[in-house]
Amino acid sequence: MRLLRSTDLALRVLMRLAVAGESTPATREVAADMDAPYTHAAKVVAELQHMGLLDARRGRGGGLTLTSKGRTASVGALVRAFEGDGDVVDCEGTSPCPLSPACRLRGALRQAQEAFFASLDPVTIADIASEPTAALLLGMPRMR
Repeated sequence: MRLLRSTDLALRVLMRLAVAGESTPATREVAADMDAPYTHAAKVVAELQHMGLLDARRGRGGGLTLTSKGRTASVGALVRAFEGDGDVVDCEGTSPCPLSPACRLRGALRQAQEAFFASLDPVTIADIASEPTAALLLGMPRMR
């Protein structure tokens, strides 16, 4: 399964903030650190803020901070939220699959997708931002 760019960026932003300590980087800084377009990062940050996983303050002394809910957030729940609960394949789209009345593939793919999410459920943002990843995150140019 391939994650959407927004899902990947959301995870990386939260990981970056998990090791930020007292610093409160701006969205623009985080976007640059993650090599992502600012507009894309701003949308992801807005969604993460709406979910209560980070706080964003504007202006002087502002920036992004990870909330306690963000630190303990389930990676599986976050991936579900960003990926949506749609099917892996679109059997009913503009040209419906001729096999859909008797197909067992759709169910098998749905089951595999849920197993993927379930395997990520016990993993938290704090888990994926711990060593050795933390050292890499802290070594990023803007974090030194």
